[in-house]
Amino acid sequence: MATDLYGVLGVGKTATADEIKKAYRKLARELHPDVNPDQSAQERFKQVTAAYEVLSDDQQRAKYDRGGADEFGGYGANGFDLGDFVNAFFGGAGNQRGPRARMTRGQDALIRLRIDLSEAVFGVEKEITVDTAVACKSCDATGSASGSELVQCAMCKGRGEVSSVQRSFLGDVRTTRACPQCAGFGNVIEHPCTECSGEGRVRTRRNVKVIVPGGVDTGLRLKLAAQSEVGAWGGPAGDLYVEIVVNEHTSLKRSGDDLHLQITIAFTAATLGCSVSIPTLDGNKNLKVPAGIQPGTVLSVKSLGSTHLRGSGRGDLLVHVMVEVPKEVDAKQKKLLEELAKLRGEEVPTANVTTDLQNDGFFAKLKDAFGK
Repeated sequence: MATDLYGVLGVGKTATADEIKKAYRKLARELHPDVNPDQSAQERFKQVTAAYEVLSDDQQRAKYDRGGADEFGGYGANGFDLGDFVNAFFGGAGNQRGPRARMTRGQDALIRLRIDLSEAVFGVEKEITVDTAVACKSCDATGSASGSELVQCAMCKGRGEVSSVQRSFLGDVRTTRACPQCAGFGNVIEHPCTECSGEGRVRTRRNVKVIVPGGVDTGLRLKLAAQSEVGAWGGPAGDLYVEIVVNEHTSLKRSGDDLHLQITIAFTAATLGCSVSIPTLDGNKNLKVPAGIQPGTVLSVKSLGSTHLRGSGRGDLLVHVMVEVPKEVDAKQKKLLEELAKLRGEEVPTANVTTDLQNDGFFAKLKDAFGK
């Protein structure tokens, strides 16, 4: 049914450009969604805006006045389908005419996978179980029972949409919406498959192989393309995202691609130097501790850290050395220590004051190593 663009703006066909602009601004101030939230006002605002877009352009207005049917959805100067034009202008249903595809893409899914630190460092292949939807084999994902087919919707005659005409002070306005009987598909499943209830897919549990590369850390997500649920009626599957969670290690801490280990040695070993066996992800290794090492010193062992996720090689193993001072000594040990103190000129104890704990103290080193 026809609608007059000039009538929408409330001006005559001989109105000047200024009169058209003035009429539009007046209506826009009354009908703008920020001012008038009423749904009917919002619809009219779209109509007013669409009409102004044509009449404010000299070339489009001239074509409209001449009855340019091709320019305005099949209607000329005597009127046009306002609902169609508004939908096209605002990106609505006017751009999506005809029945919509029944086939839809499946939803993406997220699942968390816990792994040990060694698996995160070196990589691992895991198999996870997911509850998902797969194509129904009974109906071959069509949703129709065996021997039956889709039938054309009786309400919309296969168009997937229905139209209605409403009378208003603007004239007769035609609106188009998805067919309520077939949900816009244009056809209906007359005899649904009993296995999938007409959806073309069924729920099931299946195993999925996940290849975890070396160097991953907690929070990293791996994308398994098309490994999530399949879409309805034979639609493509969504993607499965696997979020990594790395379990805490009993002795090793990770910081980036470096691993940290804290060991404690006797004060005699710290003084004289020693070789100790330390645990690593590559098995036990011998660590040489230099004589006179100070508490909190960090020794670096190259290439015993985590694999670099991007690139080659590995990080380092950083060993934090603590020195244990005995709380009790027997008489013989005490005498020997007193003799050592005398030989070193340390009969009278002195204290060296550290003024920069934030940068030089072992507290700061421990904080950097384990506080992250």
